[in-house]
Amino acid sequence: MLSDIAYKKMLWHSRRGMWELDILLLPFAEKMLPQLDASDHKLYERLLTEEDQDLFACLVERVQHPDKELQTLIAKIRDFAASGVARPH
Repeated sequence: MLSDIAYKKMLWHSRRGMWELDILLLPFAEKMLPQLDASDHKLYERLLTEEDQDLFACLVERVQHPDKELQTLIAKIRDFAASGVARPH
C-alpha cells in the first residue's frame, strides 16, 4: 500500500522541466500510482531519476531504455497516455 506521503512525493517529482513530460507523467501518477504494487512504485521512483531528455525519448519511442524492468513501466505509461486520459493544461 502506498502511503499518502509517498504518493504525494512521487506526484511532486512527476512534475518535470518539460511540459511534454508533465502531460505524460502527471495523469499516470495521479490515476495509476495508487493501483500499482510496491515493486512498480520502486521502478517509478527509479524512472524519475532519469534526465528529462532521456526519459522523453523513451516515452515517445525514439529510443528503448536499456533497463528491461523500466521498459515495462514505460510501456504502461505509454499505454495509459494512449488511452485518451485527460491531460493537465
